[in-house]
Amino acid sequence: MKSIMLIISCFVYMIVSSQSKSFPGNWAGNWKGELNWYKTGTPEPKKVTMELRIQAIHTPGGPDAWTWQIIYGSETEDNRPYKLVQKDTAGIHWAIDENDGIVLDQYWVGNKFSGAFTVQNSTIINSYWMEKNKLIVEFYNVSAKPVATTGKGTEDSPKVDSYKVGSYQKAILTRQ
Repeated sequence: MKSIMLIISCFVYMIVSSQSKSFPGNWAGNWKGELNWYKTGTPEPKKVTMELRIQAIHTPGGPDAWTWQIIYGSETEDNRPYKLVQKDTAGIHWAIDENDGIVLDQYWVGNKFSGAFTVQNSTIINSYWMEKNKLIVEFYNVSAKPVATTGKGTEDSPKVDSYKVGSYQKAILTRQ
């Protein structure tokens, strides 16, 4: 039984490792689709065109970075020309450099490219992943301040903070 579990674990590691090593190369291109933005308490989403452009930035010796350009609506409406930078040799830790002093750390977790950051009392949790030749994008906006704290503060009932989920965004992008 232990040897079967070891084989399964090795197989899963090889799949995740191979996918993270081919990133961002196999994601390169121009992606486009519709972003559905659901605000808490509003049943119908706001729909916005979304693009993600990922291209190698060539430097001597190979690409040291990649474009990570996000466009909402049109290029003149909301154009975010970020840069994607590898932070480790394993290809697990990356960063999105917004080119204004803000750098957002991202990680490969469970076959998803994910990160979380807090800005102006909101925590944004994001994930990107490939599914059937589509690039799926999700964002959760969560209040950085708890709406409630429960529990007794004991080992059996520790204090637990709850947070308001303010919005959820999802886009399914196709390569153009």
